[in-house]
Amino acid sequence: MSWLTKTLGSSLGKKLLMSLTGIFLITFLPVHLIGNLQLLKDDGGMAFNVYAEFMTTNPIIKTTSYILYSTFILHILLSLRITIQNRGARGEGYAVNGANTGVSWNSKNMGVLGTLVLVFLIIHLKGFWYEMHWGEVPIANYDGESVKDLYAVVNNAYAELWYVVFYVIAMVAVAFHLYHGFQSAFQTLGLNHKKYTPTIKAAGVLFSLVIPALFALIPIFMYLNN
Repeated sequence: MSWLTKTLGSSLGKKLLMSLTGIFLITFLPVHLIGNLQLLKDDGGMAFNVYAEFMTTNPIIKTTSYILYSTFILHILLSLRITIQNRGARGEGYAVNGANTGVSWNSKNMGVLGTLVLVFLIIHLKGFWYEMHWGEVPIANYDGESVKDLYAVVNNAYAELWYVVFYVIAMVAVAFHLYHGFQSAFQTLGLNHKKYTPTIKAAGVLFSLVIPALFALIPIFMYLNN
């Protein structure tokens, strides 16, 4: 197993793990979005609350969520590690001597974008995930069955303009992060053959625009209808 440890401990190994965890998180986003879109149904929150109850009680989903949490943590730690190593390797003269004319803005600022996304995740999890598990959440009843009224929690949060604005800004950062990460992951995994590069690039652009835009639409819509 020493070869595995050495491989994963190397710079290439870290980038490989970064790509794999990133792709896993990318596949999670559409699933999460489908659930969140239930908030837009004009049913007083029933569809979203029923969905949330299923997601928090189904044993398979709960097990997957633990894997997801671990993946988030690993992805963040790897990102910090790689950023620190890259800055150390570049040296102080890098900013002056290396304008990197062929490097995109979001690529050069992945650290800043990633930090903004991390701050958003902390606030987001505190406001929803923490409240769901340990907060005082009201109860809703549907056909004699009681479930946590998480729709009310979300609705109250999205009634605050500052949070809606912050959410939208965070989704812009997510869009840039996804655009760079999507293509970078395929490149690291050796799946960027020139024959498929245009398709991968187009898919990355579409994904990084549509998914964050739909996420941002939800708080805007709920704020305007509050």
